Amino acid sequence: MKRNGITEPFSREKVIQGVRRACQGRDVSDDALKRLAQEVEEAIRSQGRSQVNANDIGLAILDPLRQLDEVAYLRFASVYRGFDSADDFLAEIRRMKRLNRDEFESL
Repeated sequence: MKRNGITEPFSREKVIQGVRRACQGRDVSDDALKRLAQEVEEAIRSQGRSQVNANDIGLAILDPLRQLDEVAYLRFASVYRGFDSADDFLAEIRRMKRLNRDEFESL
């Protein structure tokens, strides 16, 4: 379900299109985008709901995209989360560094 209340079926292609925009100029292959879209679809379907908000799809994209390409992640997150200033970017970069450190320490 979109923010305006319109309902439409989940589309891997729409996920790929949205993420592809964030990946422009980055070294991200079409196969990587397809794998990311599949991962997002699996995460959404595992919730077992018949309808999923567009917001939930955006949330499902964020972590796999961060792991795929941090610059593309920042681009996507800046639109998805509505960054208004450079401070928003800095705060997100700090959060990413913490996540990366925590992931490294858990190995």
